Amino acid sequence: MDARRYDIDLRSDTVTRPPPEMRAAMAAAEVGDDVYGDDPTVNRLQALIAERFGFESALFFATGTQSNLAGLMAHCGRGEEYLVGQEAHTYSYEQGGAAVLGSIQPQPLENEPNGSISIERIARAIKPQDIHFAPTRLLALENTIGGRVLPPAYLRQVTQFAHDKGLITHLDGARIYNAIVKLGIDERTAVEGFDSVSVCLSKGLGAPAGSVLLGARDCIARARRWRKALGGGMRQAGVLAAAGLYALEHHVRSLGEDHENAAHLASGLRAMGLRVEPPQTNIFYVDIPAKQVESLQSHLEEQGILATVRARTRLVTHRDVPRAKIETVLQAFRDYPHWDS
Repeated sequence: MDARRYDIDLRSDTVTRPPPEMRAAMAAAEVGDDVYGDDPTVNRLQALIAERFGFESALFFATGTQSNLAGLMAHCGRGEEYLVGQEAHTYSYEQGGAAVLGSIQPQPLENEPNGSISIERIARAIKPQDIHFAPTRLLALENTIGGRVLPPAYLRQVTQFAHDKGLITHLDGARIYNAIVKLGIDERTAVEGFDSVSVCLSKGLGAPAGSVLLGARDCIARARRWRKALGGGMRQAGVLAAAGLYALEHHVRSLGEDHENAAHLASGLRAMGLRVEPPQTNIFYVDIPAKQVESLQSHLEEQGILATVRARTRLVTHRDVPRAKIETVLQAFRDYPHWDS
C-alpha cells in the first residue's frame, strides 16, 4: 500500500509527517557523535526533557520500543519479573522483548475499563520470597493507554503502594503529552511517583522518530550500556533530536485540537447510530457490523481515507487531520451505502 495516495490517514498518530519548519530545524541542527556524548543537539534535548519532567538524567533513543526495553533491562535482572497490564504496549506489541532479549518475565494483569490496574490485583500478583518464583521487581504502567488517561490520584496511590512493596515503577509515556494537555497539568505532576519514564516524540508531537528515557543517573547509565547492546547507539543523531526540540516548542498545544477533533468525529458517528466509545484524547473505538467491515474499508479508501476497519475499529486523530478533513470523514461514513443491509 502506498499511503501517499490517501489524503486522510486515521490508522495512528505515528503517521504524522514533519512540517517544513521542522525539516528546516533538522537540516540546521548542530551535530556530533552521540555515542561519544558529543552531539550538542541531542544533549540539549536530553537536558531539556530531564528538567521539564524532574529527573536527574535522560537518554535519547530511536524508538519507544527500544526506550522501554532498555528501561526495563536497566531495572530488572535476568530471571526477575515485571508486572504489566494485559493491554500495555510493552507486553502486547513489542514482540516480548523483555523476555526474549532481557530474560525478564512479564506477569500480565487485567486492565480495568479505565485502563488502570487495580491495586488489589497488583498485590495478589507480587510473588513471595520463595525459590520457586521469579522475584517481582517492577510495576510498568502506560499513560495514555488506548487513548484513556489514568487519573492522577490513582497514579499517586499505585506508585506509593508499589514503592511500599519494594517495587520499582516505570511509565510508558508514549502519549504522555496527550494526558498532560487533557488534564491541564505540568510534566512533573504527570510522572510523579515513577522511577523511570519513556517519553515519545514521534506520535502526536509529529517528530519523525525518537523517544527519551528519563531516570536517575545510575539508571540511565545502565540504560546507555543496554542501548548499545540493543544496537541503538546513533552517531549524528542531532538531526532527529532537533525535530524533537521543535515538537516540544511548537506542537504540544495543538494536541488539544486533536482531542477536540476526535470528540467531534465520535459525536458525528454516534449521531449516525453507530456504537462509539467516547474519546478522552485522540483515540477512540467504534463498532462496525462484521458483515460490513470489508466493504466499508474499500469505501473509505475510494474516498482517500485510510483506516484499519475491524469489528472494533480504532480511529486516531492527529495534526495532519484538521477539522475540515474530519468533516470529509464524516461525509464518507454518511455516504456509505450499506448501513441498512
